[in-house]
Amino acid sequence: MGQKTNPIGLRLGIIKGWDSYWYGGKDFSKKLVEDDKIRKYLNARLAKAGVSRISIERTLKLVTVTINTARPGIIIGKGGQEVDKLKEELKKLTGKEVQINISEIRRPELDAHIVAINIARQIEGRVSFRRAIKTSIASSMRLGAEGIKVLISGRLGGAEMARTEQYKEGRIPLHTLRADIDYALVEAHTTYGRIGIKVWIFKGEVYGKPEIVSTTIGGGKQQRPAAPKGRQRRRG
Repeated sequence: MGQKTNPIGLRLGIIKGWDSYWYGGKDFSKKLVEDDKIRKYLNARLAKAGVSRISIERTLKLVTVTINTARPGIIIGKGGQEVDKLKEELKKLTGKEVQINISEIRRPELDAHIVAINIARQIEGRVSFRRAIKTSIASSMRLGAEGIKVLISGRLGGAEMARTEQYKEGRIPLHTLRADIDYALVEAHTTYGRIGIKVWIFKGEVYGKPEIVSTTIGGGKQQRPAAPKGRQRRRG
């Protein structure tokens, strides 16, 4: 089971939290579509900001968007001008007051989405896919990952027949639910078609539920549901 399913979805409520915090009721479908619009808009608008995860929390009159990024300075801008502009754009999109939280990713080499994006951008820039993958794997392992796996598929190197290749270092215990595994799927758009890139990064084993922490920009402190504190073990 662990080999086939999304490792983040499999661990929801155990060591992973949800990306949306709200109660839908009769408006569930409307809010779900709106969340999808917000995420697509932000991913397109902040394509160069190294955005990984976007969490959305709703109250009756307020939408709180938490952006996890490796380059917060691009989103905030000089004197907070860019984040204020972004807030107004989201207000027009949703028709509600919007608060934006910025959470900095201090080690982007351990974030699966950012690693996958970096590989995709290099492939789009005509860098050898093997070189891009091996460089990313080495960087992640050097900065403390216990294991990383990259699966790439498509017309690799412009070949006429599509194929799949896998690169792995360390261990990825997909069946261990306490294993903190980050996962991402990104597509590279090349002249000879799309190339799919999947990345799994194993960061260690978590005992208990980690607390969710975010940094608030342009507003007061926002209370978010937090799970009990846990401790993380790494095997040597």
